[in-house]
Amino acid sequence: MPTKNHGRMAQDMKRELIAIIGEMKDPRVNGGLLTVTRLDVTPDLDQAKVYISVMGREGGPAPVVKALNKASGHVRTEVSRRMHIRKAPRFVFVTDEGAAYAAHINELLEKLDVSGQDSDDAE
Repeated sequence: MPTKNHGRMAQDMKRELIAIIGEMKDPRVNGGLLTVTRLDVTPDLDQAKVYISVMGREGGPAPVVKALNKASGHVRTEVSRRMHIRKAPRFVFVTDEGAAYAAHINELLEKLDVSGQDSDDAE
């Protein structure tokens, strides 16, 4: 499959995944802010790794990832039905730590003592 069509299919798949996850009735998935940040699909459409970010959950992202991985068969069936494709990839949901890492970096930057003068200018 050409890379242009492969990228387009991955974006369409991500859009459908967001819609399917939003319609799920599992209480472990609902509640809090769940975001699909990235979708990596293998070129042969055998497997897709879905990176999700979860905020506002007391138990953290672990129960949400576990629930989504348990429902991956349903998600696979729905994606193939909605996109009209014969072979849908196996979905593996993992936690995306990008937002937490960015918040940690911002916290470290705020703790730094930043003065208006450089040490080289003082000489």
